[in-house]
Amino acid sequence: METQELYRGRLIDHIQLIVRDIDASRRFYEAVFAAIGIPIAGEGKDYFWADELFISTADSEAAAGKLTGRHHIAFQTKDRAMVDAFYEAGLAAGGVDNGKPGERERYHPGYYAAFLLDPDGNNIEAVHHGEATLSAPFVKVTF
Repeated sequence: METQELYRGRLIDHIQLIVRDIDASRRFYEAVFAAIGIPIAGEGKDYFWADELFISTADSEAAAGKLTGRHHIAFQTKDRAMVDAFYEAGLAAGGVDNGKPGERERYHPGYYAAFLLDPDGNNIEAVHHGEATLSAPFVKVTF
């Protein structure tokens, strides 16, 4: 197998999803984030965010008044158990199955993922790429 190197923190600063029902989205994302160890970082009546993902209503000051449409977003996990927990928590919080946890060898050996549709139909994935050596567990930027 060819060695793969992945780099994080070079392209995406943040992503915003504009949703129909902020309460349904908050229930879904709080559940899946808890399953993969990511806390909600901030919130208001018409928005919330965690790490690089910002979610708001169309009438939020942060939005242009339109829903964003369907996106595919993949969250990294530390192990397969987190992928499984993401899937179960997401289903319990209103997500819809879009691919049960399992190996996706067509992507690369060891690729273990699960897919859910969030309340707005976005394809949300949790993925574990297999055993790997990380240069650091994450990058922390302080301003």
